[in-house]
Amino acid sequence: MAPFAPPPVLPGAAELFQLLRDGRPRTRAELAAITGLARSTVAARVESLMAIGLVAPAGDAVSTGGRPPSQFALNPAGRLVIAVDLGAQHGDVGIADLNGRILNRHRQVMNIGRGPEHVLSWVLATVHDLLGSIGREPKDLVGLGMGVPGPVEHETGRPSNPPIMPGWDGFDIPAWFSERLPVPVLVDNDVNIMALGEQRVAWPDVKDFMLVKVATGIGSGIISSGVLQRGGQGTAGDIGHIQVDHDQQVLCRCGSTGCLEAVAAGPAIARQLRTDGEAVETSMDVVELARSGNTAAIQAVRQAGRALGEVLSICVNIVNPNVIAIGGTMAEAGEHLIAGVREVVYAKSIPLATRHLVIAQSKAGREAGLIGAATLAAEHALGPIALESLR
Repeated sequence: MAPFAPPPVLPGAAELFQLLRDGRPRTRAELAAITGLARSTVAARVESLMAIGLVAPAGDAVSTGGRPPSQFALNPAGRLVIAVDLGAQHGDVGIADLNGRILNRHRQVMNIGRGPEHVLSWVLATVHDLLGSIGREPKDLVGLGMGVPGPVEHETGRPSNPPIMPGWDGFDIPAWFSERLPVPVLVDNDVNIMALGEQRVAWPDVKDFMLVKVATGIGSGIISSGVLQRGGQGTAGDIGHIQVDHDQQVLCRCGSTGCLEAVAAGPAIARQLRTDGEAVETSMDVVELARSGNTAAIQAVRQAGRALGEVLSICVNIVNPNVIAIGGTMAEAGEHLIAGVREVVYAKSIPLATRHLVIAQSKAGREAGLIGAATLAAEHALGPIALESLR
């Protein structure tokens, strides 16, 4: 006999669910008053949502006499989403509840250059391991959110000419997963994902926000009026390949010269320090050297911050964010990078644009990407269209 599968949610239940997503418990009578629906209709739709695990009883309301009415609210643990944050040299996979809370995760060194088949196979195996360790099954999943370190056509989930992702150009990531894990898959640039996660954790009330990642590369995620801005082809915020007025002959991996990334990203700072006689190889080597008080490293990091500030001063004039959070490996070098950014941005941007501008280190840090990926997946899975077909 085939295992019992609940029917899809009743028509209209998805719209009712949007009222319950804020987590505030409500009674059937309250829901009926808000929606104008008959209480019997509300009751049927609530039962439909309970059957698929999205809604659960949340205690009893205050009674004015007789038995207190039951309340219902979002059940965050009822379903799960997969969160994936891929960088140039790391892979981070997590299982999260519907509020974006990470329940279990695994992070390891992972070279994105090994190609999509290798990396995605590792992601899939890790998902199954994480589910098993918390006693859940693939049927509990309702979505997968993924960030990758390169430009992405958001509508298709395909990387587009990513400079540090050999073998990934045009690869259909959602289609690859659909043959192995039948859940909606949303893929975005890793910095967009970080921006979602950072805002959710540290700046939930800020509607105009930028997250800048400075690591192997440089990029930014832009949230304007509360909405993540991807642009027409998904390249909004790709500030790493804007030319700056420093070392115009430095070749960038994109093929141009003098790009911000070529003079201010971690590898560029390490290259400069090696030229000056310092024994550094990686971005983390630079961070550790700066933390140790090495004057050359501190000066190099601060100068990288000034170069970044040149570009961000233009962004501030155009986008007018209230907060710029600086994340990525190089942000871990302390205040040196951010001090360089502030020095230039506050001097060169329009005074009105900087009157209330905050430039700060990322508070979510390495968690931002995973939290943002979980948020992306959950927001999609719980939207009215996706919810109608959920079982």
